[in-house]
Amino acid sequence: MNALIRRIPAGPDMKFKGVIHPLIISPARVAELFDVSQTPQGVWVGAGCSLSELCSVLEKLLPQFPEEQTELFRALNQQLGNLGSQQIRNVASLGGNIASAYPNSDLNPVLAAGNCKVSVVSSGGKREVPLNQDFFVGFGKTILKPEEIVVSVFLPFTRKGELVRALRQALRKEASFATVTTGMRVYFSEGSRVVQDVSIYYGGMAPTTVSATKTCKAIIGRPWDDETLSQAYDVLLDELALPPSAPGGKVEFRRSLTLSLLFKFNLEVLHKLKEMNVITDEVPEKIAPLPRQIQPSLQEFQPVPKAQSDQDPVGRPMMHRSAISHATGEAVYCDDIPRSDGELFLVVVTSSRAHAKITGVDVSAALQLPGVVDVITAEDIPGKKVRTFCGYDEELLAQTEVSCIGQMICAVVADTKAHAKRGAAAVKISYEDLPDPIFTIEDAVARSSFYEPLRRIERGNVTEAFKNVDHIYEGEIRIGGQEHFYMETQSMLIVPVGEEKEFNVYISTQWPAFIQDAIAETLNIPSNRVTCHVKRLGGAFGGKVCKTAILASIASVSAWKTDRAVRLVLERGEDMLITGGRHPVLGKYKVGFMNDGRILAADLQYYTNAGNTVDESVMVAEKILLHMDNAYNIPNLRGRAAACRTNLPSNTAFRGFGVPQCLLVVENMMNDVAVVLGQPADKIREVNMYHGPSTTHYKFDFSPVNLLRCWEECKLKCEYDTRRTAVDQFNQQNRWKKRGVSIIPIKYGIAFGEGFMNQAGALVHIYKDGSVLVSHSGTEMGQGIHTKVQQVASRELHIPTSKIYISETSTGTVPNTLPSAASYGTDANGMAVKNACEILYKRLEPIRQKNPKGSWESWVKEAFFTKISLSATGYYRGPDMYMNWEGMEGQPYAYFTFAVCCSEVELDCLTGDYRTVRTDIVVDLGRSVNPSVDIGQIEGAFMQGLGLSTLEELKYSPFGLLYTRGPSQYKIPAVCDVPLKFNIYLLPDSDNPHAIYSSKGIGEPVLSLGTSVFFAIKDAVAAARSQSGLSGTFSLDSPATPERACLACSSPFTQKVPTSEPGSFKPWALNI
Repeated sequence: MNALIRRIPAGPDMKFKGVIHPLIISPARVAELFDVSQTPQGVWVGAGCSLSELCSVLEKLLPQFPEEQTELFRALNQQLGNLGSQQIRNVASLGGNIASAYPNSDLNPVLAAGNCKVSVVSSGGKREVPLNQDFFVGFGKTILKPEEIVVSVFLPFTRKGELVRALRQALRKEASFATVTTGMRVYFSEGSRVVQDVSIYYGGMAPTTVSATKTCKAIIGRPWDDETLSQAYDVLLDELALPPSAPGGKVEFRRSLTLSLLFKFNLEVLHKLKEMNVITDEVPEKIAPLPRQIQPSLQEFQPVPKAQSDQDPVGRPMMHRSAISHATGEAVYCDDIPRSDGELFLVVVTSSRAHAKITGVDVSAALQLPGVVDVITAEDIPGKKVRTFCGYDEELLAQTEVSCIGQMICAVVADTKAHAKRGAAAVKISYEDLPDPIFTIEDAVARSSFYEPLRRIERGNVTEAFKNVDHIYEGEIRIGGQEHFYMETQSMLIVPVGEEKEFNVYISTQWPAFIQDAIAETLNIPSNRVTCHVKRLGGAFGGKVCKTAILASIASVSAWKTDRAVRLVLERGEDMLITGGRHPVLGKYKVGFMNDGRILAADLQYYTNAGNTVDESVMVAEKILLHMDNAYNIPNLRGRAAACRTNLPSNTAFRGFGVPQCLLVVENMMNDVAVVLGQPADKIREVNMYHGPSTTHYKFDFSPVNLLRCWEECKLKCEYDTRRTAVDQFNQQNRWKKRGVSIIPIKYGIAFGEGFMNQAGALVHIYKDGSVLVSHSGTEMGQGIHTKVQQVASRELHIPTSKIYISETSTGTVPNTLPSAASYGTDANGMAVKNACEILYKRLEPIRQKNPKGSWESWVKEAFFTKISLSATGYYRGPDMYMNWEGMEGQPYAYFTFAVCCSEVELDCLTGDYRTVRTDIVVDLGRSVNPSVDIGQIEGAFMQGLGLSTLEELKYSPFGLLYTRGPSQYKIPAVCDVPLKFNIYLLPDSDNPHAIYSSKGIGEPVLSLGTSVFFAIKDAVAAARSQSGLSGTFSLDSPATPERACLACSSPFTQKVPTSEPGSFKPWALNI
């Protein structure tokens, strides 16, 4: 049966666990598996029916029968809408769902509670098996015999007085496994509230779907009232006890959910009894679902100057040049390049220990497998065996010792990916564990495990200022890490050209020249033998620089040694395990403030979990300190930052480069000040903002005028004061749902702090037919840099964008490129292209003067025949940025991008689920080169920040293994997480003399404003706590997942759950 029916886990098991099914049979033509038939007692549905087909069957049945007979059908139909995605429902089958016996199954608890049964067949005949507490016997196991096939499933009609409901809670609102799911059924005889029968089944509370048998016994025969339910809650809590180390973690949350979901069912039952006129008393209001209706939203562009030519595309909303090919799938990415004859595939072999000596590497079994060509180790590297970052060496392939799970030890090359994977699995590595691995920030601090230098900056006299304030408060907040989750994983193809050790490298990277240098040093050849080609990237977010260089170095050794093309494309789980992500941060603060809310002194300490190698962690710590003032003028401010060395995979650059973590700490401090003083948080922010000519804590002068304009404009556009009042009113009227609202500003520095990083080059060719080919040093990652560069060239050459083409970024056309990062791509490369185009246009000036009425094509032809060069290089030197850490002063940024965001959420206090009802963002972009592309960047950055602050959670085992290695365990925001009303406004009448055409960089700044949703959730939680009699400051770490939000609300149900003393048990996951 397992081979026949379409099982939900079968594909993932094959892909991720290496499960091999020697025979897979499609049941599509077995008619009995798809039959649907009715009986007086109910409906038989073929087990082969997909979940989408089941949904259609139920929707057709519902209007055919009285409502009292279709309680189970409606509950199932509702639950089907929550199960997986439409694509999954189209292929997953009803029978497969049952037989898989997944402990978190959404359907099995409802089917069991509804008294369903399955019809099975084998060589021994047919039988019917009830779906009850005896059916599920273990993880993924049922009482069915191996030879039995599930043919159909019986769905009974319900009786008058019977109520069936399906309830669930999941990390994400759609396409997410349930944390806890339940099916509940209760039956009353006519005119009575005495329970005749009840079934309660849960998923997510044990290795199987479980029945709350004792709880049901405590209810049956008693009236459905508060006294009965109160006793039932206590019985249920004892009956479904989870040990504190239970797999999956979230023990307190899961136990509280069992109570909360039963309470929600209780409200449904009470309303049903009132409808049946069994009870006449007033009943508590049912908890309505969170809002889902999408509202009309606004995108407000800036007008272009009236004098601007209609043919000039700068400042106009031009579509991304590759948008259509992205949408149709025609866009070519690295792994879309056709396979060549003799091409090999590479799979890396990684460490399974976090801190150990390597005592042996046995590759003999791998080399004997079909298709395996070679196994590459550090001994095969002809040149440099390490990459050096920030003064620390990182081995390409570990030789004697490993310092994290996921560290690369060797690589297998084979003729196919499948053969390479089997070869990698056959490599045997033996270890000798080393003592005391370090995983957490606390461990690292206790053992002074840091990467040097530790950074510190101070202005004023913080110690003295603390003596002269009305209040001093100390607090802390944790911010979890974040996976890049780019759509295209790390991908590359290394092709030996065949003479003089020359290589063409097709790679997904933000920094082609860095890859070129890494490969040249690894192979001990000159850089001019290596040409890197980047057509486009399927996302990067900072994650395709350092680890990409190491992977490319390993792949290049394979290509060099075998003299064959080598392709390396990481699978999602491998990518997440190996490449690291955003740094988790522990932020501590001590703040001194006056009764009127003015902050006179603040002392902040930031610790980042850098992982097993330094990567860019020291620079991330530096940027954190440079942004710790955010939008606030704190006269006495001290900050310290340390990058902690641990035995987790090395963390790296990520969009925002430490600023989102920094901002969350600062804004949490602001919130705490507001709570201590009993004042609105927005008033505390306002009174502490920069005003007038201002100087940062590193002595950089700037004007905050546009920051204040963004603030006032956002408050006006979002109707902040009116909505604040409406939120408070909503919270008074609703016990189990609360709303929260928050408004957050940001001041984000643009450019690289090292002056040499801000240069850029370009090469522009004009061909005889008038078409133009532009090359520049930026890479297209979906952010639209090529589109904006087209607009720049169009303006400077006075020709339509249709005549301008950008093929790729290549080290063979523009040398010594710098990374596309720091929101500085268009600033630098746009200026370089502008420079080249100005040179060419000036060369054509004599011809234009001679024939002013001629066409572009005629001028170009004339220039060619009069021997005028139609090719030019462009160059932009960039500003001379610097930071003197010893003197604690500098100018590390060219300018600031300002923005303000207001978000409102609605929170279900019983489950922690929330919905972002509305978000308004006002951004100072100077004069946008392309408002539609920029607003796309604003939307994407905000959603990524929302994921960081509320959803995305990396989980590590106590031994340092990343649990969350794929989209089933790690959830990024989906369409269901987009604010229902999402307004974006570009600040009008703004300019910026420091960037091309007075624009501003926008790739990163708005990501930090996802924290507005975090603080809106915290505002809603505070309202819930207030109703429970709790006041004052409280801890809520990021991300504000449903688990954290629910437990922080401290409802009567969460208070019932006993907490385990930390240190008294080994947790399922580390608190990173």
